[in-house]
Amino acid sequence: MHHLPPLARFGHLIATGLRDVTSDPEALDSQGFWAVAADFEGGLTCARFQEVRTAPVPAPVPGRWRGPASEDWTSSLDRDAYVAGVRRIREHIAAGEVYQANLCRVLSAPLPDPGPLEPPADVDELTALLARGNPAPYAGTIRLPEHGVEIATASPELFLRRSGGTVESGPIKGTGRTAADLLEKDHAENVMIVDLVRNDLGRVCATGSVTVPELCAVEPHPGLVHLVSTVRGELRPGAGWRHLLDATFPPGSVTGAPKSSALRIIDALETAPRGPYCGGIGWVDADRGRGELAVGIRTFWIDRTGGGGPVLRFGTGAGITWGSDPEREWDETELKASRLLAIASGPGGGTPHGGAPRPGTEISVEGPVR
Repeated sequence: MHHLPPLARFGHLIATGLRDVTSDPEALDSQGFWAVAADFEGGLTCARFQEVRTAPVPAPVPGRWRGPASEDWTSSLDRDAYVAGVRRIREHIAAGEVYQANLCRVLSAPLPDPGPLEPPADVDELTALLARGNPAPYAGTIRLPEHGVEIATASPELFLRRSGGTVESGPIKGTGRTAADLLEKDHAENVMIVDLVRNDLGRVCATGSVTVPELCAVEPHPGLVHLVSTVRGELRPGAGWRHLLDATFPPGSVTGAPKSSALRIIDALETAPRGPYCGGIGWVDADRGRGELAVGIRTFWIDRTGGGGPVLRFGTGAGITWGSDPEREWDETELKASRLLAIASGPGGGTPHGGAPRPGTEISVEGPVR
């Protein structure tokens, strides 16, 4: 069995030479360069690397990534279950329990078995394909196969950026194919989450220091546009990464408002753990007091915990408000997933004899509930 060496890649930074791995967030204020993967459910993996250098993301090697067949994707919630979930959230909103909640589903497909002389599926090869087909500001790889973390992300969303005592978050709420598709509901959703993020940061920042330099900016991404805001604050003296994560995790944009009520509703309606999807993925340079964690959206991960071989997973979801149309929300989850699934199952992925779609092809990701 081939083993892939530990590696982390964030944009043009690549980290190699794994030194140690911990689940203690205090380590992020110690020394060294850390790759960070925080699961939505609260699991934290911090991996310190010896060598960090700048290097462009390599071009994908044709045939190196063999992804799932496009017809093999299934969804933790099928269309009927998702639409019913949206209606249920609207009932919670009508009852005054919550203003909005994010409803997500996890898509899964088995990876082809490598031959006896072939290496296992490599998330860094998938990152190379994503960099070409769906470039993203917070793209990256965390490859720690011995620790159960194999992530390729094309995240467009900033969860936390820290430089010394200054922290910043860039919540995304509101998605359409074009700016013309964005509704008043999308703007209202964004403003609600900005209030939540301001409140979260306010728990760990100096009184009066939390500001909103940008509200509801339209940001283009491959195949869609998002509404993005910026929230900034100054950490209180003595506050570090542990306090920052305690105050802000999981990210407000992928939970809802109030966060505690939204988390309760999510737990009741979703049938699969989100894992690194909707968690935090990124790096911390403890020596320089800097770091950048993305929200783990547009994110693939390999799950090798089952007995039936490795499975590729990907999450997609939408923010539900009183103004949500259930069918439209399902369509939003399809829009967010289709381009990336096409890349993962595209040429060089799927079966070696063709049958996989080209990047940009619509893929239906309806399937049996699992």
